[in-house]
Amino acid sequence: MAAGGAAEAQARFGHSVKGLLTEKVTSCGTDVIALTKQVLKGSRSAELLGQAARNMVLQEDAILHSEDSLRKMAIITTHLQYHVEQSSNLRDQLSHLLK
Repeated sequence: MAAGGAAEAQARFGHSVKGLLTEKVTSCGTDVIALTKQVLKGSRSAELLGQAARNMVLQEDAILHSEDSLRKMAIITTHLQYHVEQSSNLRDQLSHLLK
């Protein structure tokens, strides 16, 4: 009878260990899934940061191009003002000669 009781205790212990093992495996599986989700989130975040950096570089290039265009327009405006003054002076001289 003692052998039967020992066998029964051993069977209960085996079931208990199996139950604990099942819980641990399930817990580890859940942890692996959570870790995978975090890695994917991190990967997506890195991808978004890369896109933001590329967009910032494009915007910086556009700003630099705009600054260059504004400098060129300022030079052209100065030249046009000079030509307007020259035209005005020539008109005055011509009008003086025609009198």
